[in-house]
Amino acid sequence: METKYSKILLKLSGESLMGAQGYGIDTERLDMYASQIAKLAAAGVKVAIVIGGGNIFRGLSGAAKGFDRVKGDQMGMLATVINSLALSSALENAGQRAAVLTSIGMFPVGEQYSTDRANALLNAGSVVIIAGGTGNPFFTTDTASALRAVELRTEVMLKGTRVDGIYTADPEKDPTATKFDKITYDEIYNRGLRIMDLTATTLCKENGMKIVVFDMDTPDNLLKVVSGDEIGTLVY
Repeated sequence: METKYSKILLKLSGESLMGAQGYGIDTERLDMYASQIAKLAAAGVKVAIVIGGGNIFRGLSGAAKGFDRVKGDQMGMLATVINSLALSSALENAGQRAAVLTSIGMFPVGEQYSTDRANALLNAGSVVIIAGGTGNPFFTTDTASALRAVELRTEVMLKGTRVDGIYTADPEKDPTATKFDKITYDEIYNRGLRIMDLTATTLCKENGMKIVVFDMDTPDNLLKVVSGDEIGTLVY
């Protein structure tokens, strides 16, 4: 398998792990993701992953219901650890070594994240799943993904979603929405498109980190993106 990228950061939303059941973790969806990721790693691609926690708990929505925002965000960080452990288990079941690194100390659940340790594991052939967001409240897992992609010097940040790219409006709500094949960071700002939060987008722009937004739920789409197929939307 020939690949366009040799080192990637893959961002998965927690919601994507729910599948059709509407909550928690759908094991069929999880195994489908693990199978695709394992194939990439077997082809020699270094894969780092950040997963959200919205299928279990979302700090911002918790704050709206009366939770203290800091504690709510900390609960959301723990939700990402649960998802990361589930994915690491699925990868190991698929025959692929995986390690969970956490942004806050959680031994023996996972080793504490450091750039050097993550790179050492990637170089040794492990998939590295980085849990706990940035370790700080008021930052999303999108921002954590952008930060880790920049720190690890990946070639691209891949944002796996349930839609096939970036549109002029939400295609699930507006049937007239049209898709972009490519779009600049500035155009995202100017159009007010909330692909990621502004902090994450700015971090990618300032560090020249390309983003590809694509439909992760279509089987083998991840493999196609990394192989260079022009699916999804490139942000540059």
